[in-house]
Amino acid sequence: MGLQLIKPDTNINFIGIRKIAFIISGLFILAGLISLTINGGPKYGIDFAGGMIVQVKAEKPMDVSEFKKGLAGLELPGLVVQTLGLEGDHEYLVRTSTSEISSQEIRDQLTDALAKNIKDNSFEIQRLEMVGPKVGADLRAKALEAMFYAVLLIAVYISGRFEQRWTVAAIMAAVLGGVIYGVSLAGLDMGWLIIIAMVVTLVMCWYLKLNYALGAVVALIHDVMITVGIFSILGKEFDLTIIAALLTIIGYSLNDTIIVFDRIRENNLASKSGDDFAWIINRSINQTLSRTIMTSATTLLVVVCLYILGGSVIHDFALALLIGIVVGTYSSIYVASPILLGFGVSKPAKAVEA
Repeated sequence: MGLQLIKPDTNINFIGIRKIAFIISGLFILAGLISLTINGGPKYGIDFAGGMIVQVKAEKPMDVSEFKKGLAGLELPGLVVQTLGLEGDHEYLVRTSTSEISSQEIRDQLTDALAKNIKDNSFEIQRLEMVGPKVGADLRAKALEAMFYAVLLIAVYISGRFEQRWTVAAIMAAVLGGVIYGVSLAGLDMGWLIIIAMVVTLVMCWYLKLNYALGAVVALIHDVMITVGIFSILGKEFDLTIIAALLTIIGYSLNDTIIVFDRIRENNLASKSGDDFAWIINRSINQTLSRTIMTSATTLLVVVCLYILGGSVIHDFALALLIGIVVGTYSSIYVASPILLGFGVSKPAKAVEA
């Protein structure tokens, strides 16, 4: 018999406080949207906005604030300095959003500034990478596409897995592909294109009564929006590592949602005709609660260690995972399941292939 933190007869009324949960989620999403509006959108890192990254190694140890003073006088936009590697490595990462000057000029300016302002230490430039603005824009568009297609394929899988409606799900995917192609001909920015595609996805899930898929997709969008909003409030940059974190969050949240949905479907099939669907959902959440807490707790433990000990380079990546795991666990219980209740699931749950 497996370890159980929660007693088998636990009966917490999760569905009963769903309105409070919706209000909490709404406030977090609203705060994030306000922050994004004030800041003019996400704060893009060099991967997406373009710029340069320079890795510098010092001969002697020094504080990062002292290293920053050594770069005083450099007129480089968006200059950011952070430590790199272990404490004994004496390595620093210098970022600037400019891509208008050559890499050799950047190298010379950094070398001269450090030699002039910090005379009791020596420095070696070990790596210099440049990302042009067009490459950054292309990477940003591809990242948004990756996130959208991940959500779309998840909607198709959930529809077939839980409602046995693979044909309907395939039709939805084909229609969405056509919508994306048609809207792209209008020359819209990729951000707006993905927003339109997401809205169409939700509408089609509702219209085709793919309720399991609808609950899962809304929960995934909820998780991503809250994570992005918190990053905007904290003034964190978005780069390829954060996109990787968001895709990881989508996968983690989906896994948690599938566990709950699977138990809901089983209990719905085994229930009597007079059983209340809200009671079935509540019972299912309580039955999977021990597994949910164990999975989230062990994953959080690893990510906390990564956040504390992993160094500054993956600090934001670990932070995104921390937020996403908490929000993803929350959404499986308080977002995906209540939406399933709101739109209902027919009994038996084995729907006829359309």
